[in-house]
Amino acid sequence: MPRLYGFDDQSRRRLRDDEVDPLRQMASRALSGQSNQDVAVWANGEGYRGTLGGEWKDASVGRLLRNPAIAGLRHDDDGELVDAGHPGIITREEFEALREREKARSAGDPSPSYDYLLVGGASACGKCTQMLTGARTNVGTPGYRCRPKDKSGHGGCGEVRIDAELLESHVGEYVVAELLKPGIRGQIAKAQAAVRAQVEGLKGEIQDLEARRTELGTLYGNRQISGDSMVAAEREIAANLKATRPRLRYAEQMANFSLGSAKDLVRWWNTAPTASKRAITTLLLEKVEVFPASARGIRTIEPGRVVLHWRTLSSLSGG
Repeated sequence: MPRLYGFDDQSRRRLRDDEVDPLRQMASRALSGQSNQDVAVWANGEGYRGTLGGEWKDASVGRLLRNPAIAGLRHDDDGELVDAGHPGIITREEFEALREREKARSAGDPSPSYDYLLVGGASACGKCTQMLTGARTNVGTPGYRCRPKDKSGHGGCGEVRIDAELLESHVGEYVVAELLKPGIRGQIAKAQAAVRAQVEGLKGEIQDLEARRTELGTLYGNRQISGDSMVAAEREIAANLKATRPRLRYAEQMANFSLGSAKDLVRWWNTAPTASKRAITTLLLEKVEVFPASARGIRTIEPGRVVLHWRTLSSLSGG
């Protein structure tokens, strides 16, 4: 059985570095509205090949993007997505968006899934600090919202909603303006070098946690620890892995994207895969804070409604 594209081994414990970025770009292009056939044509044109050396086809792209393992997930006995215990290449949110895209394609739904730029902690409610999530409006328009508290008390104030295109265009204008500043590319290169070091550190943390998990099994098998102790330790390790793996995925995106030699940064922004735009946005901005509008139905960004919190790139690079 061939290995899964993006992974270096059958157990999926190690990522294959030269396949990580192509897979992320394939997912991003699919979420931006391209068909599986379009993605295959792009991948073949870039010289990327499947694990057996063959060219990409509509079907092979579809199979890859439907596999939850690419997000470090698996389906449990009830069909729910759960942590698979191995690294992922795209985020859970991206895979769930791909799954919705597949459902829409199967049902002939004319509304494609939307690849949100500012999810995963990149945007927050200015009133209650809850992270914003992607959510369509009642008429099906993509937007961001602060989800209200559920019955178990999880959630925020529920008072912030904003059109996705409006917010992303606003943020994009400021990001491109920042990229046009003299010397910013050099600062980004230094910051990316620092992030690459962080990636290696996070990989080391994950390896240590997985080694501890293996050691636990050995200790329990030798009857050196009780079952209760093993369960408690396993639960702690699983929680740490769950928290660390998303940090690694986002750090890898920040470290691996490339602006290339594009002279027209506006054109680059408008045509780049969302994963690349998300990487540069995450590198430049700590978060985007969104406050409630003064009234319902306002289709502009009012002064003070969106606050951009910029990173100091020299702090990332140690300069």
